[in-house]
Amino acid sequence: MPVVEQPRPLERVVTAREQQDGVGARVRRSIGSASLERLDPFLLLDHFRVKPPGGFPEHPHRGFQTVTYMVRGKFRHRDNRGHEGVIAAGDMQWMTAGAGIVHSEIPATEEENEGLQIWINLAAKNKLVPPNYQEKRATDIPLFVTADGNVRVKVLAGIHENMQSDVSTLTPTEMLDVTLAPHTSFQHPVPATWNACMYVLDGLVHVGAEKISAGNLGVFQSNVGDGIGIESGDTTSRVLFLCGEPLHEPVAHYGPIVMNTREEIMQAISDYQAGKF
Repeated sequence: MPVVEQPRPLERVVTAREQQDGVGARVRRSIGSASLERLDPFLLLDHFRVKPPGGFPEHPHRGFQTVTYMVRGKFRHRDNRGHEGVIAAGDMQWMTAGAGIVHSEIPATEEENEGLQIWINLAAKNKLVPPNYQEKRATDIPLFVTADGNVRVKVLAGIHENMQSDVSTLTPTEMLDVTLAPHTSFQHPVPATWNACMYVLDGLVHVGAEKISAGNLGVFQSNVGDGIGIESGDTTSRVLFLCGEPLHEPVAHYGPIVMNTREEIMQAISDYQAGKF
């Protein structure tokens, strides 16, 4: 396991409040909520559940990347550029909206579907790059497992130990899906200047003397320490870690469009209405 000499303490815990989104979808939103508007470069973190006929019908994006990571079920996505595909449990889609794209995400099974969606901001220089997709099947995602099997790390982005993702993030980002056996510790180095947080999917984890249960987001202090460290409680725990280099740029946010200025937002709306996405 990586050696972290000074683990970061927690700055705060954010409860992901359930709300409706799309059509008939229930999402627990932590980043992008009234409690935490954003955590640079992360704009949104949703833990969603939806089954037919619900879903996320056709809608536009510009200026950032979206990550859809399936926990269970299957999702079908289509866009206005002719791309179509299905991602199943354990699969991930990393979409760069860039200059603009219109897409939909709809359940591809009759059962309830569960997953995570993360929005990652793009620097001003990258906001209008051509849209593209990176799709990763569960079997393509690097997996690190300790010798005793008590720690399993799916490297969705970045690197852990000797396992490195080949996803192009544009904004420097690390994303780890970590499963811990009961009473097991985990550490991961993080540059002091990066922002870092973790969303607890299952179980309960300890950060020092503090406890974080499922459905809550722990935000680590920045500009301190050399990494993050947690320990699971009495049951198996599963945590999504997000770490990223802040952009320190102005953010103009209008629904599914994220730019740097109000003028750019108005131009994006005009472009969308003119069919230029």
